[in-house]
Amino acid sequence: MEWIDTHCHIDGTEFDADRETVIRRAREAGVAKLLVPAIDLASSERIVSLCTQYPDCLYPMVGLHPEEVRADWREQLVAIKSLLAPRIIAIGEVGLDYYWSREFEQEQLEAFEEQVRWSAETQLPLMIHCRKAQNEMVALLKKYAKDLPGGVFHCFTGNALEAAELLQFDRFVLGIGGVLTFKKSHLPEVLPAVVPLDRLVIETDAPYMAPVPCRGQRNEPAYTRYVLTKLAESYGVGEEEICRHTNENVKKVFGIQI
Repeated sequence: MEWIDTHCHIDGTEFDADRETVIRRAREAGVAKLLVPAIDLASSERIVSLCTQYPDCLYPMVGLHPEEVRADWREQLVAIKSLLAPRIIAIGEVGLDYYWSREFEQEQLEAFEEQVRWSAETQLPLMIHCRKAQNEMVALLKKYAKDLPGGVFHCFTGNALEAAELLQFDRFVLGIGGVLTFKKSHLPEVLPAVVPLDRLVIETDAPYMAPVPCRGQRNEPAYTRYVLTKLAESYGVGEEEICRHTNENVKKVFGIQI
């Protein structure tokens, strides 16, 4: 039984001391492939290089994360766009984040829209991050919906209405990670009620948001097993069925298969 971690920051400094060991543990746990999102120009360049070292299991994305949007965002995007090449599997991690501040609200919107246009032009899927900005994100995506190839709404933690609003973009899926396992999470009830299994993928967001029973530790791809187990429990199906559906969904969105 194998599956795919669709969102793992394995390039981060948190893994500098034991990255190879972490990748090996993931493979031994059943994680066949790791999809690696960028957050800015430096990480985009680093990820492209790293993924060439592990061509059989690491797959690169490039993009500018909304929390990294600053005064130089236009220059960053010019440089990031120059990295688009056949091996790049998606544009990400991109989106909107007004959780901490709206200081760069307009810049975030413009940067996100520019990268959405890249997706429409290149037909590369989007890996979308959104916090406290779903209305703005949905409004922007609707402008381009017919031209977009699809993507992932990363780290979905919302309610049934929010899920339904995202599922209207029929080529997109929801990324489900460690929050599913948290004691106070409502996802075990929300997801089976409104989200079909053909609209989900599994992710860690490692090194962040480790699932129970590893909460508080550095997250790593091997821990997706706990997410897989909880999804199976929530939907009342076997883990093999979760693997089958989520792997098919990764193939549909990213063209990657085990």
